[in-house]
Amino acid sequence: MRNKAFRMTMLFDFYGDLLTPRQKEFFDLYYNEDLSLAEIAENAGITRQGVRDVLVRSEAILTEMEEKTGIVARFLEIQKISDRIETAARKIKLINEERYLSTDLLNLANEIQDCAELLKE
Repeated sequence: MRNKAFRMTMLFDFYGDLLTPRQKEFFDLYYNEDLSLAEIAENAGITRQGVRDVLVRSEAILTEMEEKTGIVARFLEIQKISDRIETAARKIKLINEERYLSTDLLNLANEIQDCAELLKE
């Protein structure tokens, strides 16, 4: 995946419900709200190391679930394939427009694009 923050937020989106409320809160503050460990520690009334420990535990839980299930990896792969399908459908429409002007080809290309969009949902 792209970078650690992106990877962690993706994992959180898929597996975040496995975390405790405190883990969710710290994770959200650190990764989504971009607060530092010191800021989170001050707000929570604990040490910076305490916040770090909670985040490390949270990251381990999320990473372990992804290693076991591979759901995020499959999701990202489906996104890539969907993009390829949409690109091919656009090319079909363009070729149809330049050479054939077939309503049937246009309708099929639109249907392909619609299906590719459904895959992304």
